[in-house]
Amino acid sequence: MKIISIIFLGCIISWQASAQGSLDKLFDSTGVTHTKVRDTYKSTRIVQGQSTEMLRKHELDFRVAHRFGDAGGEFGGTKTFFGTDNSTDIRIAFEYGISDNLMVGISRSKGSGDLQQLYEGLVKYRFLQQTTDNHIPVSLAVFGNMVISGMPSNTDITSAAHFSDGSDRLMYVAQALVSRKFADRLSLTLMPTYVHRNHVSYLDMNNMFALGAAGRLKLSKRLGLLAEYYYPFRTAESKDYFKSKGTTFYNPLGLGLEIETGGHVFSVTFTNSTAILENQFIPATTTSWLQGQFRWGFNISRRFTLFGKKDWKK
Repeated sequence: MKIISIIFLGCIISWQASAQGSLDKLFDSTGVTHTKVRDTYKSTRIVQGQSTEMLRKHELDFRVAHRFGDAGGEFGGTKTFFGTDNSTDIRIAFEYGISDNLMVGISRSKGSGDLQQLYEGLVKYRFLQQTTDNHIPVSLAVFGNMVISGMPSNTDITSAAHFSDGSDRLMYVAQALVSRKFADRLSLTLMPTYVHRNHVSYLDMNNMFALGAAGRLKLSKRLGLLAEYYYPFRTAESKDYFKSKGTTFYNPLGLGLEIETGGHVFSVTFTNSTAILENQFIPATTTSWLQGQFRWGFNISRRFTLFGKKDWKK
């Protein structure tokens, strides 16, 4: 997987300069200019997963994401002020636009469950951008990351946090993003996803596919409702084993309110996932909305333009 990741990142960076022009020629040989659809979403992320939105060239995005504890159930209610006394995960990230269609980033997350102290490197590239005349009907992007845990190895050899060597600390995500903005108010996205974890506990899955879907309903110029859902394809054998041990896996479901204020994008979120990174919340969500095991959180994005003048209307 290390070799695959290096090849993947290298190919994206090397193709970036020429790929967009080649795709334009493929879809349009007439030379006619087609206006691109903008603001399918207000942020590069939806609730937790990625959107097809990109940082512009030389934009630096400082991001903070926070998830509180259970709002209800055994660990929620008034004794924890509906989860705000606790924190299940925190992520701080810097992301940068190399071009209008290529962005990279680094982050540090607290992590959730057995694996904590997570360091992430990410890359996202947009191949196609939807046009207003439907000449290109959808936006298409790919996302990939590599995550390494910096925590001490667990002495329990059956734990996912027991590391026999350095490679056991690594996890990867590869994801395709297909989105379309309908008129001015509704945006929808499909997110087929592949998660690989080098080391997992007994009868957990090293490789897992999932299908995500998300949407945004624009309420006003600066407000939007968000929804996001993932269906992980976990084997029946794995589900039954963990259920016999008292652990039930649930599909991640998140809702949010997106607020845009110039250079800031602020989202209030509600989700049953305790983790923030795709590497964890897709294969390992073990909390349920129906049992009050959902939590509110927030995402804050503040963008800065380096080496040039910021122009939000461009």
